Amino acid sequence: MAFDQKDAWTPADLESAGVLDFKAAQAVEGFLTGLHASPHHGFSVEFAEHRLFNTGESTRHLDWKLLARTDKFFTKRYEEETNLRAHLLVDASASMFYPAIGTSKWEFSLRTAAALTHVFRRQRDAYGLLLCDYQLRRLVRPGLGKSHHHTVMLHLQKALSARAEDYGKKTALVESLHELAETMPSRSLLLVFSDCFEPGLQPDALVSALQHLRYNRHEVLLFQVLDQKTEARFEWNQGPYRLVDPESGQEMKLNPSEYREAYVQAYKDFTTELRLRCGQLKIDLVEADCQNGFGDVLEGYLRQRSKRSR
Repeated sequence: MAFDQKDAWTPADLESAGVLDFKAAQAVEGFLTGLHASPHHGFSVEFAEHRLFNTGESTRHLDWKLLARTDKFFTKRYEEETNLRAHLLVDASASMFYPAIGTSKWEFSLRTAAALTHVFRRQRDAYGLLLCDYQLRRLVRPGLGKSHHHTVMLHLQKALSARAEDYGKKTALVESLHELAETMPSRSLLLVFSDCFEPGLQPDALVSALQHLRYNRHEVLLFQVLDQKTEARFEWNQGPYRLVDPESGQEMKLNPSEYREAYVQAYKDFTTELRLRCGQLKIDLVEADCQNGFGDVLEGYLRQRSKRSR
């Protein structure tokens, strides 16, 4: 797999990446602490960096800081290497930069990817970064270590500073997935962030690419990132609107209330079919609202890892 050449980073880039990294680490720490403290999270987190302490075993690897926060005894698992190779793939097409007000799907996906890197580090799993618009952009090959992590943060911060015009308008998500199915090392884990919106895209085309990945023994997690209010529920204020497809350029003038029922039904039909087909391929499909936190994404990933460790 060929990866892009190294970029020349400025002091401002380094500072911004450091801020992104710090915020991501703090968010993950709070999220995992909440899981340890809650008896109702619905899945085990023992497969991660910690497991519950058993009476009689050595206290050498007890996590005293976690004990102070949760009042529970957890042992760090230094001995086990998961040997997972994870690839973070973020859709960089024009539709991902919606909405302009609030948190865009693009920003949400990149910040969530930054958070996931800290989960990978806790697991000692290798991770890399890719983007796709009209082509697959290989930014950072999977790796480990502080220097590698810093490089990933720099690329994520650079992407956060980008505009839709910096990438191609159209999506080559299906083509990118087929390419990765053939070029990723065997038994890789691919985490895809996309709205799954592409002019003319049918579930069959996307499922065919996902099936290709599974056939080549890759694991896949698909995060469908949407602005749930306007894109899933089609809830708009009263009044006529001029809607523009950022990828095709097609325009429509309409009153959303007149089309809401038909739109919502079409959206449900698409997602229901996609979820059913993903389930048949043993692929987890997680819907994420870009206006909410990334808890759903982290839980989706942890559930998948929990299944893998059994």
